[in-house]
Amino acid sequence: MRPDRIIKKLKKSVEEMEIVLVEMAAREAVAAGTDPVVAINEGLARGMRTVSDLFDEGEAFVPHLLVAAEAFEAGVAILTDSMTAENKLRAVQGKVLIFTVQGDIHDIGKNIVKTMLQASGFQVVDLGRDVAIEEAIDKAKEYEVDIIVAAALMRTTMPAQRELIQALDEAGIRGRFKCMFGGSPVSADWVQKIGGDAYAETASDAVVKAKLLMADIRIAGGLDEGYPTDLTNSEETDIIRLHRGTAKFCARSVQFIGNSPRKG
Repeated sequence: MRPDRIIKKLKKSVEEMEIVLVEMAAREAVAAGTDPVVAINEGLARGMRTVSDLFDEGEAFVPHLLVAAEAFEAGVAILTDSMTAENKLRAVQGKVLIFTVQGDIHDIGKNIVKTMLQASGFQVVDLGRDVAIEEAIDKAKEYEVDIIVAAALMRTTMPAQRELIQALDEAGIRGRFKCMFGGSPVSADWVQKIGGDAYAETASDAVVKAKLLMADIRIAGGLDEGYPTDLTNSEETDIIRLHRGTAKFCARSVQFIGNSPRKG
């Protein structure tokens, strides 16, 4: 089968949430010698974004996202198994640590955000739920991540997000990590108040914010390619302001599962 048809098959199989078809298409891609990075980015990831867009528009629901995510991950597992170390490095946008804070056992939304970040080329270390701040920081250092994403789904667990910032400050390593926060009770004002770097409203928005944060990291490191190439004018303005220090980047709103019936 021609490579372009395999790519379309990968995309369509994720959109239709057919895990078996995704696995078959991924194996066809490997057998045909299709570039796995292209297969993931142009096939699987685009299919996942279609489902995510439908979710944002109220035409798909949490169960659809979860099944599509499972299909996406199944395809990625097959394709990455065939990738060289060079290709794996080329595919990575940045490294993210994600978890739900201690005392909070909710993780459906966190899992959706994780999958969308993976679909956009981020390497994600998922610590799960009910995670202590000390453990999160230890793992962030161990895996040398770029961004820490901490979700709190109850008002009683929100202070753990502030504790993360404080613990990083006290350890003298706050500058090593960008911190993104979210959860239904969390607000942009809260994230700004505790000194966080980003807050987004949806899983798709979390991807945009992660790209902006990675751009800031690369710009700060003197890399010309820091700016993402797929941002709107307003998003470019946000990151220019962030880099220049003229405004705190705490974008509109990562809500990991809110109170809306549509989102579970």
